[in-house]
Amino acid sequence: MAVSVQVYPSPKCLFDEPVQVRVGDLSPLQQVTMKASLSDEKGQAFHSLAFYRADEQGELDLSQCPSLGGHYTGTEPMGLFWSLTPATPFTLLVKRAMATSPLCVHIEVFDGHGTLERLPEQPLAACINERWFMKEGVRRIPVREGRVRGVLFVSPGDGPFPGIIDLYGSVGGVVEHRASLLANHGFLTLTLGYFGYDDLPKDFTNLDLEYFEEAVNLLSQHPKVIGPGVGAIGISKGADLVLSMITFLPHVIAAVSIGGCNANTFGNLHYKNITLPGLGFSIDKVKILESKLIDISEVTGNPMDEANKDCIIPIEKAEGHFLFVVGEDDKNWNTPLYARQAVQQLKENGKENYELIVYPEAGHLLESSYFPFCYASFHRLVGHPVVWGGKMKPHSLAQLDLWPKIQTFLQKHLAKQSKL
Repeated sequence: MAVSVQVYPSPKCLFDEPVQVRVGDLSPLQQVTMKASLSDEKGQAFHSLAFYRADEQGELDLSQCPSLGGHYTGTEPMGLFWSLTPATPFTLLVKRAMATSPLCVHIEVFDGHGTLERLPEQPLAACINERWFMKEGVRRIPVREGRVRGVLFVSPGDGPFPGIIDLYGSVGGVVEHRASLLANHGFLTLTLGYFGYDDLPKDFTNLDLEYFEEAVNLLSQHPKVIGPGVGAIGISKGADLVLSMITFLPHVIAAVSIGGCNANTFGNLHYKNITLPGLGFSIDKVKILESKLIDISEVTGNPMDEANKDCIIPIEKAEGHFLFVVGEDDKNWNTPLYARQAVQQLKENGKENYELIVYPEAGHLLESSYFPFCYASFHRLVGHPVVWGGKMKPHSLAQLDLWPKIQTFLQKHLAKQSKL
């Protein structure tokens, strides 16, 4: 019998869904190398390897059998996926192009245990897992209304649905993967560009919150959105923007801050007659590691220093609810400190409208379930690859834990509006 490898329950699934990989018709206790690979929309290659041994019947089920080495060890049913590593160092997997196309993961089985360079030319068996970002019925609608630029994802059905604004950080442009995946789970999402896209500014040295307010109003007035309140989720620079949104914009009633700061960062943020200056930073605190990577974790200042207090976002004024998400090994900036300060700021003002989730050994770039771990990549502002922090396995398991918690938080604080 020829060796076979199959993906269950189907070779097609959503990107944040688990699959079961099974290999059949091996020799009893045969040693094999499992390899996964994909090419992103720019043709950048990613791969992972893990060493396994078949059982006495010549079967191998990755949900039951431990990896003996390679990119990960232990029984990790989705290890081949979250351990995908760029062939070109310091490459970040980002879904910028239309979420209507899948990422195809090629899964191969090779005889023996070997490195990528020493694998046999031909695999014993191979298959493809198509990992989609939009389920059937979700609509993708480019948005170019007034000043607002982005992409709207509308869940199938009559709704109404909780509305979410989705913001990324210094990567710029419009990033679609998180917003499209949230739409699969019953949210109506707008992934919003705010620089480096279409006719938007080329940088974010001067932003006005009225732009984000325009986007919030557009979303909250959508006929399929539960209103009038909407939620916002942001990572990195996007995280401090969502804190400003929930503080100053009354229709934002739930905010998820992932790897964020309690102060406005980098450039100035203007709203009506208010200006929050950008938090200061010290270039002399940049560390050059032995790997030639840059560690910028100590570059950004402490918001509580006297010189920086005007940068602090007055989150105690917000009536909505916060979810602060922290990777303790964040090397982009001192996220654990910023989260502690934000919580203290709320407590000192008698507020208990927050949740805090801290993940040991997780880094800055916490994404949806099964998204490949990225330890370091090119930083647009720094102009050089920087360390994001985290260790592959605990970071990936943190993502698996976090993704449903984000959805639960947003549903809890947005869906209840329909009962008012």
